[in-house]
Amino acid sequence: MGQRNGPVRIGIDVGGTFTDVVAIDQTTRELIGQLKVPTSHSAREGVARGIVEALERSLAAFQVRPEQVSFIAHSTTQATNALLEGDVATVGVIGIGQGLEGWLVRRATRIPPIPLTSMHRLTAPHVYLDLASLGSEQQTGAIDQMIEQAIDRLRAAGAEVIVASEAFGVDRTALEERVVERAQAMGLRATSGHEVSSLYGLRVRTRTAVINGAILPRMIETAEMTERCVRETGITAPLMIMRSDGGVMSVAEVHRRPILTMLSGPAAGIAGTLLHERVSDGIFIEVGGTSADISVIRDGSPATRPARLGGHRMYVDTLDVRTLGVGGGSLVRVILDGQRPVALADVGPRSAHIAGYGYACYTDPALVAGAVLEIAQPTDRDARDHIVFRLPDGQRVALTTTCAANCLGLVSPGQFAYGQRESAHLAFRRLAEALGSRASGEEVARQVLTIACRKIRETLEHLMVEYRLARDQVVLVGGGGGGAVLVPFTAEMMSLEHRLARNAEVISPIGVAMAMVRDTVERTMVDPTPDDLVRVRREATEAAIAAGAVPGSVEVEVEVDPRRNLVRAIAIGATELRRDASEASRQTTEQCRQVVARSMRLPETAVHLLAEAGSFLVFGAAAPVPSRFRRWRDRGELFRIVDRTGVVRLQRQGRAVVLRSTPRTVREELTRAVESLTDYGDAGRTLPDLFLLYGTRLANFSGLATLEQVLTLVEVELGGLDPDFPLGLVACAKEL
Repeated sequence: MGQRNGPVRIGIDVGGTFTDVVAIDQTTRELIGQLKVPTSHSAREGVARGIVEALERSLAAFQVRPEQVSFIAHSTTQATNALLEGDVATVGVIGIGQGLEGWLVRRATRIPPIPLTSMHRLTAPHVYLDLASLGSEQQTGAIDQMIEQAIDRLRAAGAEVIVASEAFGVDRTALEERVVERAQAMGLRATSGHEVSSLYGLRVRTRTAVINGAILPRMIETAEMTERCVRETGITAPLMIMRSDGGVMSVAEVHRRPILTMLSGPAAGIAGTLLHERVSDGIFIEVGGTSADISVIRDGSPATRPARLGGHRMYVDTLDVRTLGVGGGSLVRVILDGQRPVALADVGPRSAHIAGYGYACYTDPALVAGAVLEIAQPTDRDARDHIVFRLPDGQRVALTTTCAANCLGLVSPGQFAYGQRESAHLAFRRLAEALGSRASGEEVARQVLTIACRKIRETLEHLMVEYRLARDQVVLVGGGGGGAVLVPFTAEMMSLEHRLARNAEVISPIGVAMAMVRDTVERTMVDPTPDDLVRVRREATEAAIAAGAVPGSVEVEVEVDPRRNLVRAIAIGATELRRDASEASRQTTEQCRQVVARSMRLPETAVHLLAEAGSFLVFGAAAPVPSRFRRWRDRGELFRIVDRTGVVRLQRQGRAVVLRSTPRTVREELTRAVESLTDYGDAGRTLPDLFLLYGTRLANFSGLATLEQVLTLVEVELGGLDPDFPLGLVACAKEL
């Protein structure tokens, strides 16, 4: 491999077993190389040692100089592991109040113990700071003295981190900030309620801040050590850390809100699917050795939900990831009659790796032929009903779902899970004989995959109902080393379309390498004015820039939820100004039409170009004609927005308005489109989904509650454009 000269992006995924590194060409976005090393949990530097070892080896292997690295980021399971293992700091809470609000603050800031494990609970000693006792003239010195006395009391109670929480701290932050400053001056870590959330709800905000504070020391120590080690390699690009919502943030942000890194492992895989595979709608299934993570992607964004810990809600949104105890290494379990296996019982949740077994399909056929079938108890917590083979040398290998897929020839050469089919055949034939079944080894292998994939199917059925996904439009996208093992078989069971991600086994570090900076600002507002929305939008933009995004790259989507009195602004930006995809990746209009026809499951002749704006094409088609022999669901009109690289960026069905427009005329045309597609029901007025297309921007205004809000943010979005700049306007009736 020759020396490279262009900029390179490095992504590192720190897993429980291995740390994976990939290098991506920043210009072409192609994978340069990938490398895997054991995760260094036991090293003095912790996981940072493994990260740096992997980084140094990859730079040498891929012929990349440190100065070429323009972006480097890593995912981490440390925040999640710290909570799951109970490895947290003791947090002391200072509740701040005065006057009539005092009784509320006393109760809401006193956080009961939060269970983390069967043996560990997160406790938070509490002190109430009553500022009313100072009278009307509150002297700075007197307040600082009270704060320091409160900190001393909490430190005496064992507190290592201080949390400041005031009833209306999201609006008046000065006192929370003073507590944090004094605590840090006294040698303690500190955080506050308004730093982790700007939503009202003192109890939930305080609880979230307590959890944030509990992982603060460990996360800061690791982040600083990793950053220092990366600097020693000669890389000067700022180190970024994966967030739980699929974006990245700077080390400085980790110092404030380490809680945002929870579940960053699954988020990395989804980011890879969005940015490397460029999936806009589908269900992503990342299959590892032990488990499968399942997530919904709609309109180019992953589904999210409020995080919970110990049954308690937090003011942190994480990806809606459904994790199942079935993966590529899941062991086969049987029903016993005495000591004799008589039928298959289950598959998983124990995996071969955790049990310390090899895979039969990765074992020499001659060794499998001479092996003895045994019933094993992999760990003290497992039942003695797992199938293993004891090899002539005494080692044990297991039958897994990967072995079953290889036995059936479902895994192709070159795929990560590909093994020796002959070994898998031998092992499953031996199991069939042991069961006393007339079934062949292949039939038993198929039964094993059926048992495993039924678990995935059940979760997929729930997700399709919950997120109202049209079954005939659902595409399963497989990732992870075990993606080829379970995803195609599940798709066949459910008669769904599927595909495996490119470089599926390293889709997570690819997602880290290509991730964007993302930040969210939430405000509790009753009947927000257009000026309120502009202010929240500006805050989100500034937050993304502070986290490392290039100012000119930031895009913001604003949502208004009148039922919860919630305004949310989501800002996404790049860490460098990306160049457009190369000319070679551009597709012709006819090629884009072919992509859309496949997406709609219709012939190309049924698909019509409705509009073109900037880098986007809008296609439409009539719904299929119902058949006498098959009941079609009434899908109405079908619409797709596709970019010039042939990626479907948005899909809708039902009534819609598609127009060519300009900044000069868009206000009137938006008003007419909204009036023609607005629905009125028991919940009041429901605006249509609204999108503007121009240049390389697909601006989404679907989350707003009133036309006035839409028009205000459209004006902000288009500010500075020539009045006759060509736009595309797409309005779709809301799916109810």
